[in-house]
Amino acid sequence: MRDYHGQCHCGAVRFTARTDLSSMGDCNCSRCRRLGWVMQSLPAGDFTLRSGEDQLTLYHFNTDKIDHLFCRTCGIESFARGSDGQGNEMVMVNVNCLEDAPVVDRNAIKHWDGANF
Repeated sequence: MRDYHGQCHCGAVRFTARTDLSSMGDCNCSRCRRLGWVMQSLPAGDFTLRSGEDQLTLYHFNTDKIDHLFCRTCGIESFARGSDGQGNEMVMVNVNCLEDAPVVDRNAIKHWDGANF
């Protein structure tokens, strides 16, 4: 486990995520496929929004259970908020928005079939 600093493209939204990047994945739903996300989930307590709460724009789709949060300036979704199947508050970070994150081999990560969920 280590702390990663992340941000949107313009830097208005900045955060810290404590994770080991051990469960990275991608999804083939219509939204994720278009965005090219590499996802890493973590408990909400391991995520700190350092700046930019007032710059976030909310988007819901499908079941409306995930808060997809975009920077209103650059349009990047660097993280989303929701809960797991047991009701625990979680944050999904976009690994592509983390500073000093390792290069991701998409063949070696989990693949979520969100298109058929």
